[in-house]
Formats: sequence, C-alpha cells, structure tokens
Amino acid sequence: MKPGLRQQLAEKMAGEITLSDAPGKALKKWRSSFQIAPGVLADHLGISPSVISDYESGRRKSPGTGVVGKIVDTLLDIDEENGGKYIQKYGKLLFSDYDDEVIYDIHDFASSIPIRELSELIECTLLYGSEDHQIFGYTVVNSQNAILNLSPNEFNRIYGWSTERALIFTDVSTGKSPMIAIRVTPFKPPYVILQGIDVENVHPLVKLLAEKDRITVLCTSLDVQEIITRLRNTEW
Repeated sequence: MKPGLRQQLAEKMAGEITLSDAPGKALKKWRSSFQIAPGVLADHLGISPSVISDYESGRRKSPGTGVVGKIVDTLLDIDEENGGKYIQKYGKLLFSDYDDEVIYDIHDFASSIPIRELSELIECTLLYGSEDHQIFGYTVVNSQNAILNLSPNEFNRIYGWSTERALIFTDVSTGKSPMIAIRVTPFKPPYVILQGIDVENVHPLVKLLAEKDRITVLCTSLDVQEIITRLRNTEW
C-alpha cells in the first residue's frame, strides 16, 4: 500500500459526503461500497443503528465534518480488520490513470439515480432483471479491449468509486464474453448494458449468468459516441 493511501482515501470520502447536496445518500453509497451493514457500523461507533438509518434517509440533520470524519475512519477501520480489500480497491484508483482504449467514459454521481433514467436516455431494452433500483455511476467499456488487456484485478478498475453502477460494454457480438469476465471477478455490478446487439441476438448463456449473479442485463443499439454524448450532456 502506498504511503498516505488511507489518508487520501479518507479525505476523498469525507469530502464527497460533506460537499454533497444529499450527504445521507453519499454516506450510504460509501457504506454500501465497503459492504458494511448499518448495524456493524453502528456497533463500532457506539450508537444505535437507527441513527445511521436516520442520517442516510435524511430524517436526521446532516452530520457535521467531525462526525463525517469519524464515520469514514470507522468504515476504513472495519475494512482493515477484514483484510483491507476495499481500501486496496478504491486506493488504487487514486494512483491510476484510465486507459482510454479500454474505458471510454466513467462517471460517479454525487447521489444515486434510478437506473431507469439512464436506460431510457440511451434507449435500452430489458433482457433480464428489474429496473427498479438505483445506481451511483456508469462506465462505458470497450468490451474486447477490456477482456484482452485487463487482468482480473485490473478489471475491477472499471467500477470507479462504487460497484453500484451500470457497466456499458460496447461492440458486443453475443454478450457472452463480458458476462463470463464478470463471473470470474470478485465484484459484480447490479446492471450490465450490452451495446450493439438486439435482445433476440444475445447468447442464451447471458441470461443464465445474469440470473446466477443477480445482474440486470439490458441492450441498446444506439451508437457508442451517441451514448457517450448523451451521458455527458446530462446533469445527473
């Protein structure tokens, strides 16, 4: 681990929560990203789980910078106790440049948005799953380059600052390869969008893998550049 990595990650997290228009949602995003249950966080902080719930839902006044700092430090402490997997994952992003031959576009929202908003914007058709949930970002990925050039650990970089996002794989032929690549990595996105293919042409294995990993899969025939343009021109 690079010197100061934890401190820089803590500053990134605390800054995003404090400056967000919806601090409770930003707090929930980071807690969920570290896969820490509200009760576990509350136990380590010595408070009731209902306090965490009230902060995240907005029922309680947004915590000040001191409280936010304590919550962030506690999230990092818990992760370190469990081996530091997420500190390593998100810390690497602080020191990494994205290869624009692999990642065409990546964006993290300050607070969650309904996946349906994004899927309607880029004209998606549902293949499997539900569009009733929220996401915290999206990544537009060159499917072939990601699979050929990224190791399993490097592949995790496409998740940005939160795994609760939509991965948009471009120029797919059957959809099978990106789903298999996701299958063998430790992190799973809630949504995968296959670009350049119609629902009826998707390989049958895609739906089976989506069901097994509980991933909602959508398809869009919209041009890659048009997708990126629409996403970048939207105020999320």
